[in-house]
Amino acid sequence: MLMRKVPVFVPASPWGLRLPQKFLFLLFLSGLVTLCFGALFLLPNSSRLKRLFLAPRTQQPGLEVVAEVAGHPLVREQESPPNPAPAVPAPGEDDASSQASARRRKGWLRRTHPTGTREMATAARSSGSSALRPQGATAPRPQGATAARSSGSAPLRPQEPSIPFSFDFHAFRSRLRHPVLGTRADESKEPQSLVRAQREKIKEMMQFAWQSYKRYAMGKNELRPLTKDGYEGNMFGGLSGATIIDSLDTLYLMELQEEFQEAKAWVEENFHLNVSGEASLFEVNIRYIGGLLSAFYLTGEEVFRIKAIKLGEKLLPAFNTPTGIPKGVVNFKSSIRSWGWAMAGSSSVLAEFGSLHLEFLHLTELSGNQVFAEKVRNIRKVLRKIDKPFGLYPNFLSPVSGNWMQHHVSVGGLGDSFYEYLIKSWLMSAKTDVEAKDMYYEALEAIETHLLNVSPGGLTYIAEWRGGVLDHKMGHLACFSGGMIALGAEDAKEEKRARYRELAAQITKTCHESYARSDTKLGPEAFWFNSGREAVATQLSESYYILRPEVVESYMYLWRQTHDPIYREWGWEVVTALEKYCRTEAGFSGIQDVYSSIPSHDNKQQTFFLAETLKYLYLLFSEDDMLSLEDWVFNTEAHPLPVNHSDSPGRVGGQL
Repeated sequence: MLMRKVPVFVPASPWGLRLPQKFLFLLFLSGLVTLCFGALFLLPNSSRLKRLFLAPRTQQPGLEVVAEVAGHPLVREQESPPNPAPAVPAPGEDDASSQASARRRKGWLRRTHPTGTREMATAARSSGSSALRPQGATAPRPQGATAARSSGSAPLRPQEPSIPFSFDFHAFRSRLRHPVLGTRADESKEPQSLVRAQREKIKEMMQFAWQSYKRYAMGKNELRPLTKDGYEGNMFGGLSGATIIDSLDTLYLMELQEEFQEAKAWVEENFHLNVSGEASLFEVNIRYIGGLLSAFYLTGEEVFRIKAIKLGEKLLPAFNTPTGIPKGVVNFKSSIRSWGWAMAGSSSVLAEFGSLHLEFLHLTELSGNQVFAEKVRNIRKVLRKIDKPFGLYPNFLSPVSGNWMQHHVSVGGLGDSFYEYLIKSWLMSAKTDVEAKDMYYEALEAIETHLLNVSPGGLTYIAEWRGGVLDHKMGHLACFSGGMIALGAEDAKEEKRARYRELAAQITKTCHESYARSDTKLGPEAFWFNSGREAVATQLSESYYILRPEVVESYMYLWRQTHDPIYREWGWEVVTALEKYCRTEAGFSGIQDVYSSIPSHDNKQQTFFLAETLKYLYLLFSEDDMLSLEDWVFNTEAHPLPVNHSDSPGRVGGQL
């Protein structure tokens, strides 16, 4: 049956549109809405809007993937809920994954970013398998953070993207040949021993120094114990908290857990790198970067690794010179220059540009950025090519021409740690860095030939050399050389080994004499061998003691090599003298004249007193497997950095 179309009455639209027109309008409007709504998911930074409409994807607690570059996801840390229980190694345990609760101190905001999940996630991305862990170890678990996130009790705020993580901390710890804190006997079942009591006394000194700093100068670079306030100084370019970062590994080593957590919390919350002053390349490297690297290797806490790498990047402009030899001072804002003592700004100092190798290789290891290793390899290249007078290394080098600026040679100040870093680079590479080994023994032979002397009284010392003329003196800074020579004796030519062991002992004895011949039993800044006076300062300007560590550093190395009790006896003499003449009501202070039994204090608790002096004393009275020299080398600020064992898949410390 054919149906005719019957006209249908259609009421007029409120807008005056007929049905076909209305249909087309609604179709256009719905398309526009769909397009706008879809754009919310396509625009950058739309993750918050997505979370309003989409169920959250399952992901590692505390991690948010924000980008992927060359197949490596960049990970951003989400903020932890307020005051989560921080991770801290349990007493007597050395694995960073061990956890224990630490009380939250009044006035301290504490934020802990777990590291275990990140390490395992990275390993899974790179190898498809779980990360290696030391036997019996468990992965760190973020305490309280996961539950807070799942319940919505802690708002998530975007954080600055972190540095991609590619270092397997658990695998690294499994390769150590000794526990970090040593193998401990059950001390509760043993009678109180003298050595244990001495070690506990040194620990109490560290605790007192830290508590005094925290009370009067927290966040400042150093404590002034007489005036009970803090001191910033001008070496660090606006960076703060030098004492805190220098103290991290000492607090950890001595198992001062509450104090370590205080220091870590400050680094997390208050250590800022957005500074613009002029800083010493050398001092920032050995104290801040060295301290942060050590803290990471001891604990696995990501905050230390990230801060170290970012601070290392801020030092790179110092290398922008024609030779690649860095200037001594880096301006964090714009430019570079040198310290005034470096030939009116035209020279770089041997000890400064020669004491970057250990830390910069580890910066490359932990960041994957080869630029750090390339910078210090270039320094080696320049030094290998340049002519050296009688095989000696003068203290001043032009970063423009690559020529020596004057022929002043010293194993003390201005030259000291350059030699130290050669032998330690060899050891840190698990004895694969042959270039460093050759440079060290060649330099030592030149020193022995041209600088070594024996006084009429039978004291062996290393003089200073000025264009062929000797100054018959040693600085306190040169007293590290006894330990250095002992450390390198084993790998010398066979016919030289016994000689170097004896030389190390003789130099250390001479430095002890500089202490024994003062009224306070503390050593002067410099001491001479002339006019019938030996191992004593000859003028007041060299008679001060500023809590320096070099003598007790050599005691520690000689003790570990020989176990001769004389080194512990000498070390305890230093402890007694520090307590008697340097301890004040509010911390430890240097003294202005070691030959006066009535001390005049200099009102400064140096950062290296906590980083070096007390650490070396503590190790002197500890077992040899605590921070074993098979596993660790110490940078020139006594911060332990790991040896790259031959079974390591990485190249920590080697020829990366």
